[in-house]
Amino acid sequence: MTATIPPDHDACIRAALEEDLGSGDITAGLIPETARCRGQVVCKEAAVICGRPWFDAVFARLDPAVAIHWAVAEGEAVPPGTRLLQLEGPTRAVLSGERTALNFLQTLSATATLTRRYVEAVAGTGARILDTRKTLPGLRRAQKYAVTCGGGHNHRMGLYDAILIKENHILAAGSIAAAVAAARQRAPGVTVEVETENLDEVDQALEAGADIIMLDDFDLAGMGQAVARVAGRCPLEASGGVDLEQVRAIALTGVDRISVGALTKHVRAVDLSLRLD
Repeated sequence: MTATIPPDHDACIRAALEEDLGSGDITAGLIPETARCRGQVVCKEAAVICGRPWFDAVFARLDPAVAIHWAVAEGEAVPPGTRLLQLEGPTRAVLSGERTALNFLQTLSATATLTRRYVEAVAGTGARILDTRKTLPGLRRAQKYAVTCGGGHNHRMGLYDAILIKENHILAAGSIAAAVAAARQRAPGVTVEVETENLDEVDQALEAGADIIMLDDFDLAGMGQAVARVAGRCPLEASGGVDLEQVRAIALTGVDRISVGALTKHVRAVDLSLRLD
């Protein structure tokens, strides 16, 4: 899947800079206005680099005179110690934008890196790795972009572009069949996925005509049984408690999709350093 820069990219940059700079960077104000500098960003660990458009946009907004020369491509895997870029320009702008730019680059690289590990773990099985709505507030589109940079796929973007009927929806509607029927009536043409917790509910979702059936917290044996029972009539998605240790075993049951909240929820920033020469 090709990663496309999200439409809220500029708004995200503006909000992040306003959050950090407020009424102005009083520390950078100690530096002479005419001062210029050069520096570089080094990645201290193995990572998939993601977030170049955000990094560049931070400095472009602060001062277009800051020049950035990248040594790596977006989505490229790098070893520890890799110099990612060199930059030069007005010192005040470089210092004011450093933290915000690195925050984007570290966070999005973290999501892309973890996604790549999951994708590599299921290689050759036919299963696809998907994200979820468990994203950092305000960074959903950016993190989902990072998932695609890591080789994964996006689940629905939000509550508005696809229907996922979960346990509470089923209870409120009265049954899986009633919930699916209501979904078809209210939003014709929209993908309808049903979350199931046992094989009986899988049968109900299949009978109701769900487009996708989610297997929520099924064990491996249960997933295998669901795959055999559905027999290709509907895509199956495994979800709940998925980690790197078991993801390949899950893929080998024959499910089509594996959704992993950890891709965007349990991120640990990639270790980057910006140092002036």
